[in-house]
This record gives sequence, structure tokens and C-alpha cells, in this order.
Amino acid sequence: MPTLTPYIWFDSDLEPAIDFYSTIFDDAEVTGEQRMPDGSLLGATFVLAGQTIQGLNGGAGHPHTDAFSLFLSVKGQDEVDHYWEALLAGGGYETSCGWLVDRFGLAWQVIPEELGAAMSNPDPEKAGYAVQAMLKQKKIVISELTQG
Repeated sequence: MPTLTPYIWFDSDLEPAIDFYSTIFDDAEVTGEQRMPDGSLLGATFVLAGQTIQGLNGGAGHPHTDAFSLFLSVKGQDEVDHYWEALLAGGGYETSCGWLVDRFGLAWQVIPEELGAAMSNPDPEKAGYAVQAMLKQKKIVISELTQG
């Protein structure tokens, strides 16, 4: 069976990105590296939150956009807050609806399981309320997804 692995192009900051992500995810691990003759990192395979990712220091000219993002499913407001703040550290910025861009320009979605549950409520009014609440947020605040 084939394997599907995200492959992310970095200008030249793959190694500091991996170092940064390794401070955020407890299971972070580099499982392979390709180095240039001068010792600089060309590419790497690494694991974050159980997901294998490949990265390349490919040079300038292919900037990240939010057309590609990493979706981080979390549980509870404490996990939302933890990962949100950690990924913003050092120069990231908030966008909307649970999306942010880290200091390397990579887009992330930090989405609590509770958001999906609220938006899937069988009561269309309650589901609609959750959607409207989410659309007004940057970081998802779970307590604001339900009426009353």
C-alpha cells in the first residue's frame, strides 16, 4: 500500500523549523536527514504528532501560503491555548477561524474536537450558532460555540 506524506519546501530554515517544532510536540523525532557536503541540511524526514513530514531547504521562490496548512486536532481549551501560543511564539500571527501562521510562514489550523461536534449538532439552529461563533474568532474559544 502506498504512503502519503506531506512534503514542505522551506527557503533555507528547515533545521530551525524542526528545532522549533520539536519544542512544541513531545513526540517530535527526526527519522532521516540528507546533508550537503558542507554539512548544511538539504532535506529531512521528521515526525510531529504522529505524522511523518518531509522537508526540503529548496531556496527562495516558493513561499508558503494558506492554500496548504497543517490541521492540528486537539481536545479541550487547554490544548487549544497551549498549541496556539506555542506555534505563534517568535513571530507568528493569528488569522481567523482557528488558523495561524507560524514564524516560518507555515499555516496551521488548531481545531478542538468540540468545534466539529458543535457544528454537527443535529439541531440546525445550534449548529448554525456554532458556525457563526467560529467565523468571529481567531483562536477557537470553545465556551463561545454554544448558546447560553
